[in-house]
Amino acid sequence: MHKLKTITICHANLTGSLPRHLHLNLTYIDLSNNKLIGKIPASLTLLEDLEFLNLSSNGLNGVIPTKFGDLISLKNVSLASNSFSGPIPDSMSAIPGLVHVDLSNNQLNGTVPRFFSELKELKVLNLENNKLHGVLPFNASFIKRLDVLKVGGNGNLCYNHSVLSSKIKLGIAPCDKHGMPMLPPPSKESSSGDSESESSDYDYDDDGAEGANEKKGHHHGPNKVVLGVAIGLSSIVFLIVFLVLLSKWCR
Repeated sequence: MHKLKTITICHANLTGSLPRHLHLNLTYIDLSNNKLIGKIPASLTLLEDLEFLNLSSNGLNGVIPTKFGDLISLKNVSLASNSFSGPIPDSMSAIPGLVHVDLSNNQLNGTVPRFFSELKELKVLNLENNKLHGVLPFNASFIKRLDVLKVGGNGNLCYNHSVLSSKIKLGIAPCDKHGMPMLPPPSKESSSGDSESESSDYDYDDDGAEGANEKKGHHHGPNKVVLGVAIGLSSIVFLIVFLVLLSKWCR
């Protein structure tokens, strides 16, 4: 079938491994949601006209071929929900037209490559639920340019809080000075809930401890004034009653 350009066989319970010989004219391959096992054959990287590759939700394993970057026409690739391991190959940086990259739900390790931020057409990048570690090498302008960025579920991956604001929801912790994820503060639910816990809430106030003291002072100020007025009135009433009784006693 030398004129065949598109293969779509998904949700078909296919078993076995990926074919080792595919025609070079192919531009579209979708074999997702099957029961395929084994590694990606090196012959797949020879398909220089391939634009769409979806091998997600199978039982594929091994490393992503180092020559994956030879797929120079690739725009959309999904290898999600398999058992791929090893690093993300640097050769992917040689694919200039990548728009959609989904490598989620695998066992990929190593650091997140910086080259993703240099792919001008990239709109979707999903790397969640792997074993990636280190500092996320992206800045705010790159993240803003994307439509989708998912990096959560990588326990040892963190972001530089001097580069990225915590308002950007990434699903990962900020890095400490050693480039490791910072531990989250103790949850309020685990505290005793007494007055000591309530006073600790001021520790996280934007105005600091001084602002907290001012708030406390303003809160108790009116009560002191009312108390002073009440004591003064009571004293006057007591004095009047005492004088009346004294005048009667003198008569």
